[in-house]
Amino acid sequence: MSRRPLVRECPPTSWYFRQPRYLRYMSREITSIFVGAYCVLLVVGLQRLSAGPAAWDGFLLALRSPASVVFQFLALVAAVYHAATWFNATQKAMPLQIGEDFVPGNIISGAHYVAWGVLSVVVLFLAGVF
Repeated sequence: MSRRPLVRECPPTSWYFRQPRYLRYMSREITSIFVGAYCVLLVVGLQRLSAGPAAWDGFLLALRSPASVVFQFLALVAAVYHAATWFNATQKAMPLQIGEDFVPGNIISGAHYVAWGVLSVVVLFLAGVF
């Protein structure tokens, strides 16, 4: 037994800068903050909607402010990045086995992207965009 045990120096706030893989991991995790904040915004919108027309109109007016538009754009970019990185990781996180063979990873990821696109078109259709 050694008298000097191995002590690895791991700075608590900058360890993810050591490798690009760690940086990609942390950037994906940070996007969840924007997604969560946007969920809070939606809950506040529901509360304002239940409070009456005057509160709802004030909420819609607040959503049109430049800071709100920038936040919504950042939340959209974060949500798209979060979803795309998860879809790319799905082939490793949830391998699909049929019989003795595994389904190729690009088919699993591609199926997620196709489902995402179809659901997006359905939501846009229901919203009256199409």
